[in-house]
Amino acid sequence: MSPTHYQGSPEQELALNTFIKLTRAAESLMSRLGHCGSLQGLTTSQFGVLEALYHLGPMCQSELGEKLLRSGGNITLVIDNLEKQGLVLRTRDQEDRRLVNVSLTPAGEALISQVFPQYLKAIVAEMSALSPQEQDQLGQLCRKLGKKESHE
Repeated sequence: MSPTHYQGSPEQELALNTFIKLTRAAESLMSRLGHCGSLQGLTTSQFGVLEALYHLGPMCQSELGEKLLRSGGNITLVIDNLEKQGLVLRTRDQEDRRLVNVSLTPAGEALISQVFPQYLKAIVAEMSALSPQEQDQLGQLCRKLGKKESHE
């Protein structure tokens, strides 16, 4: 059974069915990961910010937004909430005051160093539904799709 009931050209139906399957798989995976308890109350976006800072070091707020594919307003809200929890610190760049640098606090570093291994374990368990070769193939296909240039 096809995910869509749309009647169109074979090309349209294939693209739509593939898109629906990809979206459902991603949302299902993220839902299961969100319910596994390994994030210890962090949202996926908050985890993403902490993980990026943990592995890449301090960076400006706009760069974090680009890395996590979040809008400026969204990343500001996420960092606001992390800052209120004492997990990150924002400072103005000394040379360019328009830039806001974000870094982990000791509490933020302690939390992400505890949460990351648990989350990684849950990801590995979820991805075990695919063989290593299938995981590699899926990764390559996702990268190809993600890097496709827009028609706009």
